[in-house]
Amino acid sequence: MTSPSVPYIGRFAPTPSGHLHFGSLLAALASYLDARQQQGQWLVRIEDLDGPRNKPGAQELILKALTAHGMQWDGEILVQSQQQARYQAQIHDWLDRGVAYYCDCSRSDLTVHNGIYPGTCRERNLPPADNHAVRVRVTDEPTVFTDRLQGEVVQRLESEVGDFVIRRRDGIIAYQLAVVMDDIAQGVTDIVRGADLLDSTPRQLWLYRLLQAPRPSYMHLPLMMARRGQKLSKRVGSAPVEGPQASGSLFAALNVLAQQPPWELQNAPVAELIAWGIEHWQPRRLPARREILHQEDASG
Repeated sequence: MTSPSVPYIGRFAPTPSGHLHFGSLLAALASYLDARQQQGQWLVRIEDLDGPRNKPGAQELILKALTAHGMQWDGEILVQSQQQARYQAQIHDWLDRGVAYYCDCSRSDLTVHNGIYPGTCRERNLPPADNHAVRVRVTDEPTVFTDRLQGEVVQRLESEVGDFVIRRRDGIIAYQLAVVMDDIAQGVTDIVRGADLLDSTPRQLWLYRLLQAPRPSYMHLPLMMARRGQKLSKRVGSAPVEGPQASGSLFAALNVLAQQPPWELQNAPVAELIAWGIEHWQPRRLPARREILHQEDASG
């Protein structure tokens, strides 16, 4: 966690591709409890850069569900699609300085390299084009961080990932760049999110280094898996968590997060469950692994 001398700022950053489902509720609740127990701020950011994935009305449904589950955010909501000029300016700066370069390689080109980019376009000096991606240069020195739950993570970007994309070939700003620039802009100090993003973190730390910004603290939560072995998500049809079932969903979420709420709270009001969760939040009770296996799709 952040130093006591640095105010805690956490965040929850959903994609508006559908309703809030139970897997997303777990991430939202954990980040909320972690922030509030530290008397910190909790921000909400809408990550809507991938336009084809967005669903009309999804943002409003997500915000309504957060409110119904007793999680009120601080300040204004940042919407990524309104930040395009800021991202583009940074990309152009890196292109001008040779920190980044244009690339016309396709995903199929990487299959023979096991998905690791071999630097094909590094020295080609390709010009701007509508179908060119932008990649940032990396080195092979170890990128190391200690996750609050998962422990030490080490990755050598050049040999394990390669120069990575910061703007896609379709012109969409890549998640890795947008999330880092926004966390810096919002002063985020502590990030609590799902373990599916654990392997992305070294790339994000590389960008923090390039931007000469202090890195945040990370805690990656084990993902709740449906019995069929897939992560709970909108894509696999996980049920929405909605207002009328909020108390049951919160009680179930506290249990999945290994917080062991007393049985008499199972029908308690939302405000009482949230207050109990803040007071008793102990993330070390969570298993230090990436998945919680064989759970049914529980929405309370």
